[in-house]
Amino acid sequence: MPTLLVTGGCGFIGSNFVRHLLATDPATQIINFDALTYAGNLANLTDVVKHPRYTFVRGDVTDREQVRAAMGRGVTDVIHFAAESHVDRSIQDSGPFLKTNVIGTQVLLDAAREFGVKRYVQVSTDEVYGSLGDTGLFTEHTPLHPNSPYSASKAAADLLVQAYQHTFGLHAVITRCSNNYGPYQFPEKLIPLFVSNLLADQQVPVYGDGMQVRDWIHVLDHCRGVEAAWRKGRSGEVYNFGGRCEKANLHLTHLLLELLGKPKSLIKYVADRLGHDRRYAIDCTKAERELGWAPQVPFETGLRETIEWYRANAAWVAAIKNKDYLAYYEKQYGGR
Repeated sequence: MPTLLVTGGCGFIGSNFVRHLLATDPATQIINFDALTYAGNLANLTDVVKHPRYTFVRGDVTDREQVRAAMGRGVTDVIHFAAESHVDRSIQDSGPFLKTNVIGTQVLLDAAREFGVKRYVQVSTDEVYGSLGDTGLFTEHTPLHPNSPYSASKAAADLLVQAYQHTFGLHAVITRCSNNYGPYQFPEKLIPLFVSNLLADQQVPVYGDGMQVRDWIHVLDHCRGVEAAWRKGRSGEVYNFGGRCEKANLHLTHLLLELLGKPKSLIKYVADRLGHDRRYAIDCTKAERELGWAPQVPFETGLRETIEWYRANAAWVAAIKNKDYLAYYEKQYGGR
């Protein structure tokens, strides 16, 4: 029976992946290794905490001994979700991004070699490619051109993975995905922030002219892609995942206003983000061809379901915005 180490399993994408795999794969043990930083929330997995094939281990990917201890639990495979991921925070202070995303990846790769991990998956982002013009798509051969401290740290981590695969023969693949949305997303990101604000009749901040374009994919489609890359991906390869759903931020904001029945007066235009990339769009043909994967959730269907999830889980959002969950960690674990 495989024993899969999932780093960052209490985060948005990681928790959705853990839940997905427990529901669909009866043969895999999952160890969720998470430091419980501000974006890691134990409440994301309360429904599986007693599952017989699930174990939670609190640990930091930058701590070599904590990582080795987790690997020593019989880990056969690794999927590395853990990352600092919010661009605005990386502009304010890039230090945590370099530490977690680069050094954390190096520590994990060293442990994967030491313990003879069979397959390693690095979960990355389309932001490493930089900004597209009005036409064209990112492919796996698009040169890396990161434009924020966050994306630069992820690009550096990807290059480390490729170096370890080439130098040491580690079976490793890299996945790069477009903007995710869905349940359990930390409400600093666009869709959950806007939905939670609009449900409370609060304004939503739109950067600049709002015409920055992003390709949106439902988190479960992304999780299915990561699983396919883990099971079928060729060592040394990169696989892009996208939803083929390009939306300008302003158009998405108008759609959210419409679905929630809120007035346009709740839009608040703010100064644009420093170095804001104008457009991302993914060509996921390679993943479709080699992995047999394809996005399944239509955007408006997924968006409506996401809105209803946040409406039904107002207490989850409130606990995050009030930082009550961080106080619980301090009580439970004696500090963070």
